[in-house]
Amino acid sequence: MLNLTLLDGQKFQITIQRLCRQLIENHNDFSESVLIGIQPRGIYLARRVAEELRKILPDSNILQGDLDITFYRDDFRRRDQLVPNQTKIDFIIEGKKVVMMDDVLWTGRTIRAAMDAMQAFGRPEKVELLALVDRRYSRHIPVAADYVGIEVDSIASQKVVVSWKETDGEDKIILLSEVK
Repeated sequence: MLNLTLLDGQKFQITIQRLCRQLIENHNDFSESVLIGIQPRGIYLARRVAEELRKILPDSNILQGDLDITFYRDDFRRRDQLVPNQTKIDFIIEGKKVVMMDDVLWTGRTIRAAMDAMQAFGRPEKVELLALVDRRYSRHIPVAADYVGIEVDSIASQKVVVSWKETDGEDKIILLSEVK
């Protein structure tokens, strides 16, 4: 395996801060907006963004939740032993602007499933997508992120891995390529 580090350390943190500033430009004080991280790995991005927004906007009430999409996936009946994650959304999204977040946007199927799962919590006014990594040219479904940390041109045999300080000990994005 050949590992190429795409982002780590201070540049990783600066990317998160840049995304937060872009969100503030469009959502002001977040009084009409909520953040939802898609399980399993998008929740770390949503939590980190919410934490950073609370530092920048200490008087704002930033609502952040976690959304499990296990039973909304189009392949869930084909997979063995699916273990669902938890959905933790203790607010109503009816009439709110929702910013969905995932670590890697690849085929778009996860986002489609998240859109279906989210409907159980109300009908939002608007839905936006924030992706830390956008693997362009790989979509199966016509989905585009409104906010992107970095764009990566990769082939199907490559894998993008996002490591989080909270779970993996460091913030890092790696492109893995199989060497033959």
